[in-house]
Amino acid sequence: MGKILTVVIPSYNVEHFLPRTLESFADERIMKDIEVLVVDDGSLDGTAAVGKMYEEKYPDTFRVISKENGGHGSTINRGIEECTGKYFKVVDGDDWVNTSDFAELTEKLKTCDADFVVTNYYEVNDKTGEKTKKAFPMLLNREDGISGSWRFTEMADKVQLPMHALVIRSSILKENNIRLDENCFYVDVEYILYPLPFVETVEYYDLYVYMYRLAQGTQSVSMQGYRKHINNHIDVIMHLTEFVEKYRKEVGSEEQKKADYIGKRIAQMIGDQISIFMSYPVSSKQTKERFLTFDRELKEKSLWIYRLSGEESGTLKLLRMTRFLGYRPIMRRGQKRNTVTVQP
Repeated sequence: MGKILTVVIPSYNVEHFLPRTLESFADERIMKDIEVLVVDDGSLDGTAAVGKMYEEKYPDTFRVISKENGGHGSTINRGIEECTGKYFKVVDGDDWVNTSDFAELTEKLKTCDADFVVTNYYEVNDKTGEKTKKAFPMLLNREDGISGSWRFTEMADKVQLPMHALVIRSSILKENNIRLDENCFYVDVEYILYPLPFVETVEYYDLYVYMYRLAQGTQSVSMQGYRKHINNHIDVIMHLTEFVEKYRKEVGSEEQKKADYIGKRIAQMIGDQISIFMSYPVSSKQTKERFLTFDRELKEKSLWIYRLSGEESGTLKLLRMTRFLGYRPIMRRGQKRNTVTVQP
């Protein structure tokens, strides 16, 4: 019998975190049913060596794939190419899984045939160890109180799915040649949205599977990280905008619910981009020019997304109303009214 689940571990310089990550899968209840692909993205530390220790100890479960550095998207792309499991999940090399609930999920996947499988997760404060539950009770629709079955178009207005909650049927990724941007941050949104044209059914299990490490100042989802990789964030927004604009032109009315779902998530990402712009000094001419260029390009690529983003961000709506002539007072007011945060 083949593997039911492939877990891809994108790994770059995570030798200090990786033992905990891999140990969370080293359970006799599940190792025969899963494959764990440690994709070493050209690490300069002992990441590959840690992975090899597990590969040598559990050769039927763990495998190390070493490659030249190409970014988070490249590790997922390689995982898609190499996976053999019916289902596919990404767990970053500095995160881990709650083994007991992961084992229960693996068992449930044996009789599941949904395109997307959704589970809960924990955010774990890296400094304090405090765990915060992230759950999706709106997806419960069975009498047993622990699961729910949906058509995606019925679920679309209920929740925006994060990467940590998601398991995808591998055939969707492989047969439709789903590939993410390489040498680029923030491709997790691409990972969620690019498969959606091929997703019809969703199964939800009320299990806490993923353990997502937070509060590392160097994370790409910290404001410091967003400012450092601002061009990557803009690139992903533009690529997703091109993707949804093409999709909208090709589909019928029923599929428009998927397009609306994608558009709303892109608009949220644009709202995050506004927060990034607001994190810079209001007096910065360079930031204003970058903002103007971003807004013009967005309008050129999709008037629909352009309008959605104005509905999502009051600051952006005001700036457009004044043709950015009120840039300084509006941005100052936005900084005072809003804590400058972005969604992970």
